[in-house]
Amino acid sequence: MTDPAQPAPPVGGGGGEPSARRAEDEAPARPAGRVEGAEPFAVLMPLWAKDRPDRVRQAIVSATESQQLRPDLLILTVDGPLPAPLEALVERVEAGDHGPATVLRHSAHRGVASALQDGLETSPYELVARADADDMCRPERFALQIPRMRRDRLDLLGGAMREFSDRVAPGRGPLRTRPLTHAEITAYLPRHSPFHHPTMVLRRSTVLAVGGYRDLPLLEDYWLWERMMLGGARMANLPDVLVDYRVDEHLFARRGGWRLFASDLRLQRRFVRDRVTTPAGFLRNLGERGVYRLAPGWARRLAYRRFVEHDGRTA
Repeated sequence: MTDPAQPAPPVGGGGGEPSARRAEDEAPARPAGRVEGAEPFAVLMPLWAKDRPDRVRQAIVSATESQQLRPDLLILTVDGPLPAPLEALVERVEAGDHGPATVLRHSAHRGVASALQDGLETSPYELVARADADDMCRPERFALQIPRMRRDRLDLLGGAMREFSDRVAPGRGPLRTRPLTHAEITAYLPRHSPFHHPTMVLRRSTVLAVGGYRDLPLLEDYWLWERMMLGGARMANLPDVLVDYRVDEHLFARRGGWRLFASDLRLQRRFVRDRVTTPAGFLRNLGERGVYRLAPGWARRLAYRRFVEHDGRTA
């Protein structure tokens, strides 16, 4: 997932035979949760042993039966062995408790990039929505995104998020935003990731054409956005809050350390090679990320709060 820890509308009889049948009475009823003209789509959610069953179930419900526009398929990618409570939940998903579902299993933990790539390749649908196993999708999320993907012929579409935690209820935490238009996104990308990964809808063929997800700890999505921009992808963000994003006590520890700074170094070198940034931009970006990655956890927390609460965006 991307590093930065940074910031609609929903879609009656007495007895007796009608005297005449209207044309629409002859047509089969649309499935519940469908919107006229919407393309079929899948939701892709990776899962691993450290996810909490109660949070996973909330995430699945929010992305399926709670949606005004329900997905045609839920793809769960299980990255390695699971403890019994999570395995039981996955078995209920396979049994169809939350609608049509496909479960992909890795015998060993291989990482999120591999899990996402396998799920993307498996999808029978061109549109694939990302969802995380501990966040909650807003009910209107797909009703806003899926028609927009078709109308504007987009390849990538994200939106805003609001943070929540065990102490802050959904809808009450800091807002995290991203630039809205294609031009704003391309200008923003050399210095910051321009999308919130948990809010994304992707066009499968375009993602696969640039190589899909590749392993780069915490930055596999940012690298994908760069390759898609260079490949001519059409990109946008909605101003709407699409996801309630869970922030826990481990967030800042996960976003620091030499391993992640090495990911930053690798990606920034690629940006220079691809002429996405300049040598001066490389030094600036790496300096900012080095300070953030290698600072103590408490300092990372303070820096994060300062930027998120200022304008909803972080590096």
